[in-house]
Amino acid sequence: MREKRYVSVQQQPQRTCIGCRKVVDQNQLQRWVLGNVDGRNIPVPDPTRRLSGRGAWLHPHPECAECAIKRGAFPRSFRTKVDVSSLLESPEAKVRTQTGESTFTVVQPESGSEI
Repeated sequence: MREKRYVSVQQQPQRTCIGCRKVVDQNQLQRWVLGNVDGRNIPVPDPTRRLSGRGAWLHPHPECAECAIKRGAFPRSFRTKVDVSSLLESPEAKVRTQTGESTFTVVQPESGSEI
């Protein structure tokens, strides 16, 4: 008699976080690509996952971003020199912006009498 095997229909591609090195489903990580700003190669978030080039995958947590910077994971992932100074200044802000949370607060006036 044949044995039945059940396979998950919705199997997600697996990726490794360059910060904590955990292997998880791709939908739990955010993709970063290499951008060129003022002649410098800097990592930029790719929220649509459609930008061309080699990608690096990272959890949307400041701890993973800090660990990736300390370990030199961005240059290793992109296989070239990478300027991470903009990420060193504020890795939390980069991750918050990437996850959709605003880093800026807009204050609305309560009434028109302030003018």
